Amino acid sequence: MIVEGLPWFGFPDKARQVFLTLASQPENRLRSMGLCMMLTGLALVYLGNR
Repeated sequence: MIVEGLPWFGFPDKARQVFLTLASQPENRLRSMGLCMMLTGLALVYLGNR
């Protein structure tokens, strides 16, 4: 939660713009982005545990 809060603390205007841009995206694009983020996170955890 610390990492997720950094943009809101450091750059609230930019974070709001990004949030509004994401909110206007179609569901399929958001699902694809979520899948890519999950796979990237899983790969980082795997590499960190090696």
